[in-house]
Amino acid sequence: QVQLVESGGGLVQAGGSLRLSCAASGRTGSLYAMGWLRQTPGKEREFVAAIRFDSGRTDYEDFVKGRFTISRDNAKNTVYLQMNNLKPEDTAVYYCAVPLNYYMDLRAPRRYDYWGQGTQVTVSS
Repeated sequence: QVQLVESGGGLVQAGGSLRLSCAASGRTGSLYAMGWLRQTPGKEREFVAAIRFDSGRTDYEDFVKGRFTISRDNAKNTVYLQMNNLKPEDTAVYYCAVPLNYYMDLRAPRRYDYWGQGTQVTVSS
């Protein structure tokens, strides 16, 4: 079992910044990557960013490129999502999640096996 706990969400004005954190615990030794995904009411959960722990390789969805940065602290088993220049359309519940099986492409939400509880990010205009 793997437990994921997000923190750092909140209310911010457009153009502002937030940093989300996701702390992993439990059987983390076999994990190779972590992703951030988000969901708004009535919409499918969508990919935001992912990072691979061995190489540090990162992937971003186009709508956050240049604004969001995913990073990790392996010693703390924690992954961060720095979000800058936030827009009202970034308003969503943000989830961190980890896949158990290896995939070249981590964009599909169905590839993630463990999820955090989610943290609300609200961007006002």
